[in-house]
Amino acid sequence: MPFKSLAVSTVAVFSLATAGSALAQEEAQAQASDQSSEVPSPGPALWKVADEDTTIYLFGTVHALPNGVEWYDEAIANALSSSDTLVTEIGLEPGRENAAQKIMMEKALLADGVPLRSLLDDDETAQYETALAGLGLPAEAFDRFEPWMASITLTMLPLFQQGYSPDTGVEQILIRKARDKSRDALETAEFQVSVFDELPQDKQITLLMETVEGVDEIKPLIDKMVVEWIEGDADALAELMNEGLSDPELAEVLLYNRNANWAEWIDQRLDTTPGTVFIAVGAGHLAGEKSVQDLLEDRDIEVERLQ
Repeated sequence: MPFKSLAVSTVAVFSLATAGSALAQEEAQAQASDQSSEVPSPGPALWKVADEDTTIYLFGTVHALPNGVEWYDEAIANALSSSDTLVTEIGLEPGRENAAQKIMMEKALLADGVPLRSLLDDDETAQYETALAGLGLPAEAFDRFEPWMASITLTMLPLFQQGYSPDTGVEQILIRKARDKSRDALETAEFQVSVFDELPQDKQITLLMETVEGVDEIKPLIDKMVVEWIEGDADALAELMNEGLSDPELAEVLLYNRNANWAEWIDQRLDTTPGTVFIAVGAGHLAGEKSVQDLLEDRDIEVERLQ
């Protein structure tokens, strides 16, 4: 189903979405219930690239998780503790996360007070309002947002209502465990916002309506992704990603171009700066064809899977 492209990109690919969905978190907290997910024994996939004086670990993350997901095993702990630097997609420390939220909200607002629903036809408006009502929200809840921001918020809200949280997401756990490490980021918050904000309005509306049509299926999809991730089944995760990212243009923007940039970053880091680095990025970037690993191997850089 096409709607999966946004759900997949939001939770497994697009780290800023969880940092910037403050409104969704507020709505979810008002309706929250204590829930946890039962998952198999931990074992998320971990890779390594190295040369004579530099080691870089590659770890795929899920940006929001429920309570009770145990994933921080010995291999991951050893890799992180041996590293000098923790690298994430964008800076997610408390101060920088607040700045990212501000950037996202500044870009997310429609100009001149035009309400979002005025961009939809009558049928789209009816479907959209029904979806909001199903989540306990008034019809005007996101009228000030551009369609891409409404899409992200509608994707995250069912997860937050049912126990998922960025506070228990992988990056936040790693940041807390790596307080003594230096920090770096592969992208800026401005760049990640631009990935969605620069989509043409008709593409944004298509994403919004696909999200509306599939809103009831978002949590089951992400639950399935978390199971594959925690089992370390990169092939199964890639299959879900490929099924979800059915739009080639969106896949190019969200995944492949960024993977190429990150492979270049890793290549340059190997050539220039000795030390040990732990890179944590959305699991979708490390699964399937044109993954970061594939693009590194195209550069004749050997990638070793550790678990």
